[in-house]
Amino acid sequence: MISDTGYTRFAEDFKTGKIYHLGSHTITADEIVSFARKYDPQDYHLSEEAGQLSFFNGLVASGWNTACIWMSLYVTKLLKNAAVEGSPGVDELRWLSPVRPGDVLNGQVEILNKIPSLAQPDIMTIRKKGILIRSNEIKPVCTLVLNCRFKKHP
Repeated sequence: MISDTGYTRFAEDFKTGKIYHLGSHTITADEIVSFARKYDPQDYHLSEEAGQLSFFNGLVASGWNTACIWMSLYVTKLLKNAAVEGSPGVDELRWLSPVRPGDVLNGQVEILNKIPSLAQPDIMTIRKKGILIRSNEIKPVCTLVLNCRFKKHP
């Protein structure tokens, strides 16, 4: 149900312990190189040839590119019509495995806990664990702990 504010999801709607599946994204070599040219121009992000000469033994996505993929899935799937009020930051970000062209990355988010605001009684900070996993694997390629502020039900 849409409230007078136009939002359909508020802080109370996110239950501690719940895991949300955010969908998937297939990364391409063009996407990796384009992102790298603009934001992280290290050789192993810019060409397969340079990547072959590196520790990675091939073209790999920037960790920042990987984090942005998770963020895009998170915003598109979980924050649509949510009464979100920004974020005070990320407590932890880990890149655990290189991401390569053709990888299908699946996003998840787990609600860890909720912290009421002492200064703004209508706001709650929700701590979430974000996970990005390559299809057909168990070990994540990226994890993060995100704090995000949400309005409570009016």
